[in-house]
Amino acid sequence: MHSIDLKNFDLRSDLIIESNTNLKSTSYEESNIKVDYIKIDKENLNKKVGDYITITFKDITDSTNYNNVLKILNKEIKRIIKLTKIKKKDKCLIVGLGNSKSTPDSLGYEVLQNVLVTRHLDLLNVMEDGFRNVSIIEPNVIGNTGIESIDVIEGVIKKTKPDFIIAIDSLAAINIERIEKTIQITNTGIEPGSGIGNNRHELSNKTLNIPIIAIGVPTVVSSGVIVNDTIRYLTKKISYQKNNLDKDKLVPVDNLNYLKDESDLSSSEKEQLLGIIGTLSDSEIRKLVYEVLNPIGFNLIVSTKEIDFTIKLLGKLIGTSLNNCLHGK
Repeated sequence: MHSIDLKNFDLRSDLIIESNTNLKSTSYEESNIKVDYIKIDKENLNKKVGDYITITFKDITDSTNYNNVLKILNKEIKRIIKLTKIKKKDKCLIVGLGNSKSTPDSLGYEVLQNVLVTRHLDLLNVMEDGFRNVSIIEPNVIGNTGIESIDVIEGVIKKTKPDFIIAIDSLAAINIERIEKTIQITNTGIEPGSGIGNNRHELSNKTLNIPIIAIGVPTVVSSGVIVNDTIRYLTKKISYQKNNLDKDKLVPVDNLNYLKDESDLSSSEKEQLLGIIGTLSDSEIRKLVYEVLNPIGFNLIVSTKEIDFTIKLLGKLIGTSLNNCLHGK
């Protein structure tokens, strides 16, 4: 049988929930929103030590779902602040990473548009009780400024002396179902651009000497991920139709949500349908697709057609939640 050498091909996800490592997690569900909590200790050397919270939701485009996600997000940001041992009077610098000129990479910019800034009021001694000293900065990308984000942030830290940082960034995923429908919160820091292979200097307690909370949303996947997921959906669709042929005769094809069905084709059925491809695992298929697309430059980074609308909504959601969690008695 033909063998495929996959050892040199891999892809990155910024989401801990998509890690291939078997990590213990606790989770709960509320209003059709799932929250996963993972704590990494010293025994897990391949992941940064700290707390990871992943919020997965279906939709925020209507007021009910938006408010449900906001409620959960408020709860989980307050939890990470407590886990990071942030005090009530600690000064906060919110950093909006990314590029405002590139819509999928503009989450940081959009969040900053919705943040309540109070540092200037604190300096003037006119800030009311219950409010925290909060400042913001948008360092932009090195391609626009010629300056690394960490250098800009270090300069601001030296001048304004915040007690902790909240960094906002767009992320990359390896599952198209998570695009614009997942929020990751962590106190381990962040490596801007790591998910698309454009690693910049790490922003963390280790590099900046103050606690950092990172909040991100996956807004892009590679075309290789889409090909892989399409193959996976193909086998599930065929399995669903095989098991529900009589029941769904009168249901329009566009209305068949076969992803709700847990069944899938057997290994032998996948091999019969797809040949050698059917014998590979999901991760092996992803790597194979990368082997095909990378050398010819067609492993494109793509987003959804609704990104112009959803990125602003996500910016409002996270900005509002930060205001709720950083201020108030």
